[in-house]
Amino acid sequence: MARWIGLHAVAAWATAALTLAAYGPLHAQPAVASARPAAQERKNWFNDPFFVLSNTFADCPVPLGPLMTHAQMEDDAHYRVERGTTCWLAHKCTKPNSYLYDAPIATAIHAHFADPHVFDGTSLWITVQRRFVYAEGCAPAWFDLQGLRRQLEAIPDVEQVFVRVGSDARRPLPYKTLAEPDRPVAASEAR
Repeated sequence: MARWIGLHAVAAWATAALTLAAYGPLHAQPAVASARPAAQERKNWFNDPFFVLSNTFADCPVPLGPLMTHAQMEDDAHYRVERGTTCWLAHKCTKPNSYLYDAPIATAIHAHFADPHVFDGTSLWITVQRRFVYAEGCAPAWFDLQGLRRQLEAIPDVEQVFVRVGSDARRPLPYKTLAEPDRPVAASEAR
């Protein structure tokens, strides 16, 4: 029976080991109640790439990106393992977990967009999670968002690109912000 599930067992074990090594025991309780993180403290628990491409659009709110509360992290941990491994089990990835592609994708995005003047007049942040790239922020109406999408889609190993960019920072934006993480997203504003 162990041979029958060999590859699946190895993939599950490898993913669990990588998760444990990177993030520690996810459900361990602190020894002292006061050691527990603040209820609304948000952190990048999984070390997902999250960086600024540009920051020249006045008053554009910083996206929430991969920041989440401790409770959200615990809730998301199992699904990340499952979603990350599914790519390999479906023979769509050569690495055992699709999150292992994220750092190289972020490096490739930095290299591709090395000219800072390409984004003059914009404030754009990038999040990379599970081979998905999220471009969030603000840009003037004339900025070529479809061109940005095409360039991000051309980066090796990128599976999908989401462009959530508004043109007026005073109106509801198509992404969650760091300042108001629980505010509903205005999908109609996405361009």
